[in-house]
Amino acid sequence: MNTMKIAMIGCDTSHCVAFAKMLHLSDDPDHLEGGRIVKAFPGGSHDFELSASRVEGISRELADKYGISLVSTIAEAVEGVDAVLLESVDGRQHLEQFKICAQAGKPVFIDKPLAASSAEARAMIEIAEKRRIPLLSASALRWADDLDRALAETELGPLYGADMQGPMAFQPPLPGYFWYGIHAVEMLYRALGPGCRKVTVRSTERDDIIVGDWSDGRIGTVRGNRHGNGFFAGTLHREKGSRSLANASNQPRSFYYRLLQEILQFFETGASPVPASEIFEVIRFVEAANESREKDQTVTL
Repeated sequence: MNTMKIAMIGCDTSHCVAFAKMLHLSDDPDHLEGGRIVKAFPGGSHDFELSASRVEGISRELADKYGISLVSTIAEAVEGVDAVLLESVDGRQHLEQFKICAQAGKPVFIDKPLAASSAEARAMIEIAEKRRIPLLSASALRWADDLDRALAETELGPLYGADMQGPMAFQPPLPGYFWYGIHAVEMLYRALGPGCRKVTVRSTERDDIIVGDWSDGRIGTVRGNRHGNGFFAGTLHREKGSRSLANASNQPRSFYYRLLQEILQFFETGASPVPASEIFEVIRFVEAANESREKDQTVTL
């Protein structure tokens, strides 16, 4: 396999170091071949403490430990590469950053969340379609090991519904569930696929329950908490029984390993494992859940 040259946009999330480690260190147990990060644009959001406080340290680690060249503009980062990892932790930045990345005409992976609104998400997908740029956005939890196994176990018949759970901390200035709620939502969409027609939220200071009604009659729920339980898990409901998912935190390889596997295959083939319509609906689902929580009413997608 040829080694792809990859640009990284945004150095303010742990994903940056995790991806660099797996790609660059051949003795790492989660090493994956096929790509190397050659340039990185540090980026960062001055009004988002979790971004601003991490940019310098992560950028320096990428340069000093992994030999990645730091550049001053996105345009410089994407020039001459084969693919782009848009990693900026602040989803509000993604549309403007993607507009520049798109000029290179190369496949782009955008880390969660794709955007901080459905309007921005729609604009990004339209740019990708117009310029014929392969686009993927997903949470690593979409490919949690036990979720993979449970979906492959069809002995109990068709899938009638799913309940997912996980931590759901809020982190302004990102709106509501767009920070950590999106992980369990991605797990739900991996199970049920697109087709949600309305969303209803029940919320307290400690917990939230998001209920999605699918157009084919199935119901999917996401339970999030803010009181210390940091585990991702869930249950798949089939015609003849239900199957609980193991704590996703206990899987043998890191979440990032499975995600990076999917990303590298996407970069190689240009075929996204998640359709654009589903990528968009995930963002609209989260947006509708935020609205339902704020207004205490059901919201139609």
